[in-house]
Amino acid sequence: MMSEQKGDDKVSKQFMTAEEVADILGYSVGQAYKIIRELNTELKEKGYIIRNGRIPRKYFYERVGLEQEETN
Repeated sequence: MMSEQKGDDKVSKQFMTAEEVADILGYSVGQAYKIIRELNTELKEKGYIIRNGRIPRKYFYERVGLEQEETN
C-alpha cells in the first residue's frame, strides 16, 4: 500500500489539475478544464496517452510560455 501512495504522489506532481491551471492563469476552473481539453487534444494527436482532466505539468508550462515553478 505504501508504495502505491508514493507512486500516486509522483504522478500527481507530474500532472496538473484544473484548479492549479486556473490559479496560475487567473481563470475560472471551467475555463481551465477547457484549456486542459485543448492541450490534451494536441497531445493525443501527437500519439501521447492522455489523462482526462489533467495535463502534464511540463507540457502546460511549455505551451503557456511560463517558467516551471520549482517544487520541493
